[in-house]
Amino acid sequence: MEKRKRVAIITGATGGIGREFVQVLMEEELDEIWAVGRNEERLAWLRKQYGEKILPIRADLTDAQALLSVKALLTENILVSYLINNAGIAHMMPSKEFEADEIEKTILLNCNVPTILTNYCIPYMERGSRIVNVSSAASFQPVPFINLYAATKAFEHSYSRALNMELKPFGITVTAVSPSWVDTDMLPKEINGVKVKFPGMVSPMKVAKQAIKDAKKGKDVSVCSFYVKCQQLNVKLLPHKAVMRIWMRSIKKYNF
Repeated sequence: MEKRKRVAIITGATGGIGREFVQVLMEEELDEIWAVGRNEERLAWLRKQYGEKILPIRADLTDAQALLSVKALLTENILVSYLINNAGIAHMMPSKEFEADEIEKTILLNCNVPTILTNYCIPYMERGSRIVNVSSAASFQPVPFINLYAATKAFEHSYSRALNMELKPFGITVTAVSPSWVDTDMLPKEINGVKVKFPGMVSPMKVAKQAIKDAKKGKDVSVCSFYVKCQQLNVKLLPHKAVMRIWMRSIKKYNF
């Protein structure tokens, strides 16, 4: 019987945390890393930087046909060792300012896509395979002014932990990665003319390394900093209304 090709699939692979996942997984015993992204030039850069191990896949995953094109690559000779659902959309602004298409795309990319892609991949996994879903510390409680993002990440958090329990008998682990502020291009530099300060900021590499480490340990949640551990404790000890009031005071200066 022909040996199956061991692959890792990383969505949102061309920047931020996704690009660091590529670097971290280059150290693993994998035959290929399927780097999924929309930017053709950045995908080409990954291939140039890391070599033939990278299979660039240009796809807008909010398009159902693009998702199916990824599914079509899954054949009997493929073993999915890692699925990293990293692609996501985040906006920090009043909910009334969202256009309908922005709401739809956010829910599609943050909720539908990782769920569908996971279901596509599970039949091609075996004991020791790992699913890593990049959620957020915003999933721990409701968060005004990023409530759409926080709600989608709460879905991803709950889905990941429950699926981890379901797949445990098969030796497949599912980990919800829950960072707070990560130093990527996704974060705004200023809001309404006021420079934004992000407490507890961490590097995307720190998030990626901790996520893989925790996935290997079989953890259902990955937390990469003391700051986030404190957030976890706060939402356990305080009512969510109190946590939201503290948040609202902290963002008052941005004049939403």
